[in-house]
Amino acid sequence: MKISLALIVTLVTLAWSQDALLGGTPSGGAPLWVLRQEALYLSGLLSISLMSVAMLLATRPTWLEAPLGGMDRVYHTHKWAGILACAFAALHWLIEMSSDLLKAIIGRAGRIPRENYAGMVEVLRDLAEDLGEWAIYALLAMLAISLWKRFPYRAWRFLHRAMPLLYLMLAFHALLLAPAGYWTHAVGALLAILIAGGIYGSVLSLSGRIGRSRQVPGSVVSLDHPAPDVLAVRCRLDREWPGHRPGQFAFVSFDRSEGQHPFTIASTDSRDREIGFQIKALGDYTRQLAGRLSVGQAVQVEGPYGRFDINRRQRGAQQIWIAGGIGVTPFLAWLEALQRRPDDAPVADLHYCTRDRDADPFASRLEALCERLPTISLQVHDARQGQELSAAMLALGRDHSRPAEVWFCGPQGLANGLRRGLQELWRGRLRFHQEAFVMR
Repeated sequence: MKISLALIVTLVTLAWSQDALLGGTPSGGAPLWVLRQEALYLSGLLSISLMSVAMLLATRPTWLEAPLGGMDRVYHTHKWAGILACAFAALHWLIEMSSDLLKAIIGRAGRIPRENYAGMVEVLRDLAEDLGEWAIYALLAMLAISLWKRFPYRAWRFLHRAMPLLYLMLAFHALLLAPAGYWTHAVGALLAILIAGGIYGSVLSLSGRIGRSRQVPGSVVSLDHPAPDVLAVRCRLDREWPGHRPGQFAFVSFDRSEGQHPFTIASTDSRDREIGFQIKALGDYTRQLAGRLSVGQAVQVEGPYGRFDINRRQRGAQQIWIAGGIGVTPFLAWLEALQRRPDDAPVADLHYCTRDRDADPFASRLEALCERLPTISLQVHDARQGQELSAAMLALGRDHSRPAEVWFCGPQGLANGLRRGLQELWRGRLRFHQEAFVMR
């Protein structure tokens, strides 16, 4: 994610630098006025470029799952591209507002004159300037709401639908107010490509077509409670499902007004058009879901997505699998798939962290599945008994000179602690896989 965004920022900055060098300093322009003008251009370029990337990533492009490492990483990049775009938009606005300050300090002498246009073009440029200013205000308000985690998700999702419109306003602003010289240089070509991608994403979003080709309708055929806070939902789809690999997830919608939510697919792909999910009550939506669902209710499933795939494991690396709470779901799918071909099971240590082993239905299910897979060693860590998992425990008896590969699904706090500890022990010979899907 960091590399991808750094690459975008670098490309835009290099393209802007080339134009600044080729264009030269405006005749008679005072250094501070020239600096302000170029800073205004660069901040605006970076803002609209990153916003364009965010809008394109919102379309869930499956072709980016491999290079970015999964759809969760795609959304993570989308989120930070949007945050950075807002930051540069705020900087762009502040630089624009600095005009009065510069007038007070050095006067109007040496100020860069505006490009002059006539007729409808000038009218459109004035409109673009006003639309851009109001869009930036709305954008910053949206950023504040998104970062305020206590703001209700449903209301946030409703407001977030306005983002494509705000983007189109900003794209109009950028296209009309960009210097005419840009369009004969690399910066203009780069800007046109990025804005075209952003407009594509905006139109797709406004027309409700994001993910439509991967959506399959169906209905709920069974509901169960393997644990008091876990709802097992099984759905039968109306037409053929494209097929999924153990560990992947899907976006599921039980109610159009509520929208889609990502859930790990808990069942193996049996080509019988049935698919199952294990949903834990973690938030307002999932806590109320059990009371809202009924057998026969319509459902829409979109997917599959994700790269949490056992077939992607590094051959020859020591395998460490870690599940925390409902994060056991992808591993259950892995183990169930391996029941059909036990000889394909790798040598691996599976660690399952639970609050209460005796009351946990997944612990006994894991034991039964692992009994038929002798190469997989299961260890259950019971928090009630004080059995907390640590990096030192995972590394005990292992060869630190050999590469190790960790597959983790569970609480983020546990992941952070284990990742830091294991990286110190393996020092560059560790691969840590984790899917952490957050919608905001």
